[in-house]
Amino acid sequence: MASSQLVLVTGGSGFVGSHCIVLLLERGYRVRTTVRSLSRADDVREMLRVGGVTEDQVNSVEFAAAELMSDEGWGAACKDCDFVLHVASPFPALAPKNEDELIVPAREGTLRALRAAKAAGTVKRVVVTSSFAAIGYGHPERTEPFTEEDWTVLEQPATPVPAYHKSKTIAEKAAWAYIKEEGDGMELAVVNPVGIFGPILSKTYATSIELIVRAMKGQLPGLPQLSFGVVDVRDVADLHIRCMTDPKAAGQRFIAVTGDFMDLQGIAKTLKNKLGDKARKVPTRVLPNILLRIVGFFDPTVALLVPELGKYKNGSNEKARTMLGWQPRSAEDALATSAESLERFGLLN
Repeated sequence: MASSQLVLVTGGSGFVGSHCIVLLLERGYRVRTTVRSLSRADDVREMLRVGGVTEDQVNSVEFAAAELMSDEGWGAACKDCDFVLHVASPFPALAPKNEDELIVPAREGTLRALRAAKAAGTVKRVVVTSSFAAIGYGHPERTEPFTEEDWTVLEQPATPVPAYHKSKTIAEKAAWAYIKEEGDGMELAVVNPVGIFGPILSKTYATSIELIVRAMKGQLPGLPQLSFGVVDVRDVADLHIRCMTDPKAAGQRFIAVTGDFMDLQGIAKTLKNKLGDKARKVPTRVLPNILLRIVGFFDPTVALLVPELGKYKNGSNEKARTMLGWQPRSAEDALATSAESLERFGLLN
């Protein structure tokens, strides 16, 4: 019975982590979650209420204090767990001055979670949240979609690889190496989401949602020629649980994307179509690449975008659909529910 199984979700106050907890509770699992400080427990409980779980389910969640860069608390967090969903990882809105500020916590936090899971002696499988950032960057331009066979190129990349993308690639490779060398029968599966959208559960929203906020508030002067994948956070949570329970998922990685990648103009038009007058401030004008290249000389955040300008890339969800029966919502729904939930929280005023 699912209800007897205990699942640890790391980073329960985060966008993906909180939705994983909601879905696990709905499906009858017992849940423990890590937060950096136990003072965040009430915040997480309120997010779960917004997510629609019952008060009894909210009160059943156990909390453990653990940080990516400290061994303290990880043993207690993993004790008696059947599964671990390692979701916690740094994802800042701005690039750090030193890329190790991202790389080291991502790698070390992943290894801490794996070591603690193994030491617990009860954990059957760990599911790690990686990213499409560990798959589709640093490659020469190509027309065919990226698949789970691909890895972001860190040695002599064709285009510069940002620090966040490096951190996810290095952390995921470290996870696979650990399982191969020291896993001792414990299984690993990995989820590689693209840009994650969908309903927020608190006023503190994920970095990916910032695009919707700025577009809806009319804070974008125009749209860079960028394209990326879209996936709903509820479908990312569902894929984590499929990876946790399906025997076929052991030793596999899965791209989480609804369908073909979209450019920013397509995203803007979707918001306008879905939300009508509420999206009147959303720009649809595409900015010339040369303008952004000039701005990039002065703005390091814009500079990160420059290597990707005008490049179309795509990723395939065929493996998740065929192997695990995953059926994600449409990109249009994911984008619209992002904006609608932001409005409910009064974040678009």
